[in-house]
Amino acid sequence: MASALPSLAIPGQRLGPAGTYSAGPGTHVYHSHIYASIAGPVSVDSAQVNSPAKSIISVSRTMKKAIAAASTSTSSTTTVPKPKYNTLPAVDSVVLARVTRVQKRQATVSILVVLDESASSQALNPSQSASDNDNIESILASAANPENHSSSDELRFQALIRKEDVRAVEKDRVVLDEMFRVGDIVRGTVISLGDQSYYYITTARNDLGVVMARSEAGNMMFPVSWKEMRDPVTGAAEQRKVARPF
Repeated sequence: MASALPSLAIPGQRLGPAGTYSAGPGTHVYHSHIYASIAGPVSVDSAQVNSPAKSIISVSRTMKKAIAAASTSTSSTTTVPKPKYNTLPAVDSVVLARVTRVQKRQATVSILVVLDESASSQALNPSQSASDNDNIESILASAANPENHSSSDELRFQALIRKEDVRAVEKDRVVLDEMFRVGDIVRGTVISLGDQSYYYITTARNDLGVVMARSEAGNMMFPVSWKEMRDPVTGAAEQRKVARPF
């Protein structure tokens, strides 16, 4: 009896026999078995009745793609819940990340959470309610606390914001020390899966950039323009690449 397919797979995990299934995106065949090539949710595109074609096993990078595939293979009366978060960053994913290092040519960030359209719109509309798992405000508040900055950042997805990806205009005049500081919370979009170590993120849109930052005095600042934030206690202003407020 064939074993049940896993709902989530990790790279190298055996999914099923090649004699029963066909290998789809995110999988490969080795020794007559289909294995996962990437980590993510597993979906099966069932073959049509009386068709000689095999069902196709695929592994997606995001939950959103898996839900879409599952919804097409189920009846129209079945309600498929839409998750708020993706399992992995993908191209065009909107992410919230904490700046961990700023260099002359690039800033290194640690990705805290990957958003889809529903979570993104929820963040833009604070009047909507959120479940415990979808409380972006608490995630930001915890991440912005310096006491929570630890070696756990090394276990998160790492990404780079290159100097040319900070803003859309006057790229040659960008000074990264004036755009980001260590500990800032940044909203950005993934533009490349990069290499084995880093994703690549851009903040070159009005709604992207620093969303939370502390001043040199340690107080939470508020934005006053697209390139400046102010300490409400000391009144001191500091430069940032500021995102349009949620």
